[in-house]
Amino acid sequence: MSIFTKIISGEIPSFKIAENDQFFSFLDIFPLVKGHVLVVPKLEVDKFFDLPEKYLQEMLVFAQPIARAIEKSFDCKRCGISVVGLEVPHAHMHLLPINTANDLNFTQPKLTISKEELAAIQAKILENL
Repeated sequence: MSIFTKIISGEIPSFKIAENDQFFSFLDIFPLVKGHVLVVPKLEVDKFFDLPEKYLQEMLVFAQPIARAIEKSFDCKRCGISVVGLEVPHAHMHLLPINTANDLNFTQPKLTISKEELAAIQAKILENL
């Protein structure tokens, strides 16, 4: 069972953004930038492109209103999307408010954000969702 499956089941707490029958989204607690959201299928599959075709199609549709809410919530040029998948063996995509391509550079140091600030970021995104 991956850490994401534990988050989806509620075994590990998260700052949830949205959920439906197939997907779950929540704040990354070690973000590259404030407003970094993870979108995860409830189906536990390691590699993103090993997901069934239907999941690949519907994942972007699920993510679209979240991306729009991120853009409304933060001073950014757009919401960037990235699929890396090396840290957790569970397919997922990253949605981040970005102003430059470097904002999607996963080799840069991650932020340390308090639970109170994460809750405020969550509330801001949910308000715009």
